[in-house]
Amino acid sequence: MADNELTRRRFAGALGAALGGAILTPRPAAAAPHKSAAAPEVSQAPGPVRLDSNENPYGPPKVALDAMERALARGARYPDSLEDELTTVLARLHHVEPDQVILGCGSGEILKMADEAFLSTAEKVVVAEPTFEAVTAFADVVRAEQEKIPLDKKYAHDLDAMAAACDQRAGVVYLCNPNNPTGTIVPAGLVAVFLRKVPKDTVVLVDEAYHHFVEDPAYGSSDQWLAAFPNLIVVRTFSKIYGLAGMRLGYGLGSKQRIAAMGRHKCWSNTNAAVLEAALAVLQKPGLVTEQRTLINDTRRWLCDELTKDGRTFIPSHTNFLMIRIGKDVAPVIQAFREKGIWTGRRFASMPDWLRITIGTRAETASFLKGLRAIVPAAETAAV
Repeated sequence: MADNELTRRRFAGALGAALGGAILTPRPAAAAPHKSAAAPEVSQAPGPVRLDSNENPYGPPKVALDAMERALARGARYPDSLEDELTTVLARLHHVEPDQVILGCGSGEILKMADEAFLSTAEKVVVAEPTFEAVTAFADVVRAEQEKIPLDKKYAHDLDAMAAACDQRAGVVYLCNPNNPTGTIVPAGLVAVFLRKVPKDTVVLVDEAYHHFVEDPAYGSSDQWLAAFPNLIVVRTFSKIYGLAGMRLGYGLGSKQRIAAMGRHKCWSNTNAAVLEAALAVLQKPGLVTEQRTLINDTRRWLCDELTKDGRTFIPSHTNFLMIRIGKDVAPVIQAFREKGIWTGRRFASMPDWLRITIGTRAETASFLKGLRAIVPAAETAAV
């Protein structure tokens, strides 16, 4: 399905087939209509405006909250059966076998497993610069070398240079698509070409944490090439579009052999009953992904329009965050926002004059824009 959702009928059918035709009683429907995804605004909780970690400002949808509350009753039991249930559903969703799916404590643990399974002191990881730092951080732990390839002139992955860097010592090459922090994408056709260039012994780790926000038809999930490329691993998370960042759940898809190798490095019982119930609930909620994507992307477009009116430079984004050029080191700017009660993204060493901002609610984003205009007047950056 276009939004990677499951209708209740497909959800039940997937599990019924996997369980040998057993009858599955549908999970209880939410007691009240789903409101959090469709509501144009949510009330601001006390404390700072948090626009720093690419979280979903609308929080978990009601179906997830209801599911987590139900899960409390089974809090004394290990969640093995729920893990099996979700693994089966995800396998059907991505057209793979259950032993080609691995769950993690957020997608971060999936990246950690991959580094530990496929890197050593004799190998290296090839990454873009800048990109999400988890893979290089875990590579430090296993003492693997890092080869960082600068982004191209459009702030996207330089796939030719990355492929060229994948020599016999390359254990892993990491492709964050869409890329964090720039919000740029690699079109599906170029990913296919890249996969053919990379040596078969090098694991291609494609992180699709922000997959659901993309509207560009040239983009596509790399899960479509899992059968053709046994060295491909695709990583997803429930943290972003589904609003479950605090509950920690991600998953990886790959060949049976690669997933088994990663599984030797995972923590036992690395999920919990509450987030598993929530994941099962959101996957069968019709329209949820579309609602959330529309809410957040519309606010991003509004912010971009306002920045354009100001004459500011930003990188066109396909995600729930945006990189804005400030024209000077952003460290004091980040601090100035903190003093106004607004938390923005961190400083990236290779892009020190760019500020990453998470797309919040319209009100939160308007607060950021007001602060930006006060802290860094448009006239200071118009010529940058």
